[in-house]
Amino acid sequence: MVNNMTKKVYVSHSKKFNFKNELYGPLKNLNEINFIFPHEKSEKPKPSKNIIKSSSAVIAEVSYPSTAVGIEIGWADAFNVPVICLYKKNSKISSSLKIVSKNFVEYDKIEKILPEIEHILKSRGD
Repeated sequence: MVNNMTKKVYVSHSKKFNFKNELYGPLKNLNEINFIFPHEKSEKPKPSKNIIKSSSAVIAEVSYPSTAVGIEIGWADAFNVPVICLYKKNSKISSSLKIVSKNFVEYDKIEKILPEIEHILKSRGD
């Protein structure tokens, strides 16, 4: 059962890195947050646009250029769903991301920024 404290957060990313171990694994350690990992097997996949529309936030890993991530960030912006952009240290990220997000978190290992991600997500008063 999902309680009122649980936030549903969609995770968007490129397929160009080991996202299951480097992103999904560490994020699963955060409590009271229901992450939607689009590339985990599920019985009945739903269109990401509908999931994003009903989410509390979107975490977008933006270290690698990806048209799909850009589309998902655009949907989040259109639905007024806040976007948190994560990027690896020394990555060159698109400057246009500043139009759709005020939350940027640089990392060398996701595990080191989990408290910051948790704080950003829990500070939202949904």
